[in-house]
Amino acid sequence: MEPPWTVDDLTDDLESLSFNSTATTTTTDINRSISSSSSSTFTTKHSTDPCWDAIRRRISSSTDPPAPLLLSDLKFIHKLGAGDIGCVYLAEMKCRHNDAVFAAKVMDKKELASRNKEGRARTEREILEMLEHPFLPTLYGFLDSPKWSCLLTEFCPGGDLHVLRQRQPAKRFHESAVRFYASEVVVAIEYVHMMGIVYRDLKPENVLVRSDGHIMLTDFDLSLKCDSSTSTPAQIITNQNPLSKPFRSEYHIDPPPFASSSCILPKCIVPAVSCFNPKHKRKKKPIHHSGPEFVAEPVDVRSMSFVGTHEYLAPEIVSSEGHGSAVDWWTLGIFIFELFYGVTPFRGMDNELTLANIVARALEFPKEPTVPATAKDLISQLLVKDPARRLGSTKGASAIRQHPFFHGVNWALLRCTSPPFVPPPFTRDVLSDESCPETPVDYF
Repeated sequence: MEPPWTVDDLTDDLESLSFNSTATTTTTDINRSISSSSSSTFTTKHSTDPCWDAIRRRISSSTDPPAPLLLSDLKFIHKLGAGDIGCVYLAEMKCRHNDAVFAAKVMDKKELASRNKEGRARTEREILEMLEHPFLPTLYGFLDSPKWSCLLTEFCPGGDLHVLRQRQPAKRFHESAVRFYASEVVVAIEYVHMMGIVYRDLKPENVLVRSDGHIMLTDFDLSLKCDSSTSTPAQIITNQNPLSKPFRSEYHIDPPPFASSSCILPKCIVPAVSCFNPKHKRKKKPIHHSGPEFVAEPVDVRSMSFVGTHEYLAPEIVSSEGHGSAVDWWTLGIFIFELFYGVTPFRGMDNELTLANIVARALEFPKEPTVPATAKDLISQLLVKDPARRLGSTKGASAIRQHPFFHGVNWALLRCTSPPFVPPPFTRDVLSDESCPETPVDYF
């Protein structure tokens, strides 16, 4: 949904109001700095980050005791995008100390309340405060006023993978690029699962490209945050010591061999059909692992919420059977499919047909372009309609990383891998409306 305000509206509103007593920022680092007479909080952990440096300089240059960062301290430059609960703007400090720019997600409190979205905004803030990972956002501050709420995060000058894919030849990525982006997404999802979070909104629009070409997963307002009592602790497993406690699933089905699949049929949308009937079954050689594996999966929780974007919804969400962390591995399959083919696999003529296709139609691969067999196999295992049989449902990212498609990926040194695309140095002169495509997106 497009928020009803523009950059000019927001700027005019901020200039007409005083936030001295109500607009505050509440990140831990800034609060510690405000309550301390020194600024060492910023110079130790974040000394190389120009955004933290800009915030530190703003606070240290104010009155004694230092005043908190206010919404009125920000200058909104350009609209970057619009989501279901707010608009994202490129912003900077009005008193510029360096070239630091931020992505400011601004939400109208009245609008959130009228649409009963306050809980989603609160959950996103709580999640961002938890995260500390190279492929996930940094939250610089939460700014609050009588009318507006604002999440101040880092700006990614490379845009998102949806726009970047549109700029590729034939609007598709090459195999090496897909492997690069998918591997970093796998690691990011593994981390959020370890933190007790089900992401639930993976799609190219939510994978941003940083200045160094690596990715940042964004937009957590649809995510499911679990408490510690419902999440399975991380485990170290070996061939001699397999998982002692399998994923608690309402389906109670033992995982099948490597390449088989099955369906969950909805109660009312479509008739029963067979989803996967391979003509030739190949025997898979067992994979022997020489060392222990770290398994941070799965988040042992069930949700009945009907949330997501139509083309990326997992079958268990559509059929209202309850879902857990396996929905993120389904969306990974859709994500990889779209990067290769430029389309999603179950899209129908309208939303109703799309949902019917998701729960009942067999996965089919276009004849063009040519995609490696290992990639098709990975997609097929991720797009198994029964979540208990889906790749990743039991051993999570550990099982996915071992798939042949990722052969040769150095998981420990992903940050040292050369990206397929590094955006040019950011300047305000290159801003254009192309960074915010008017692509309709359906949310629940």
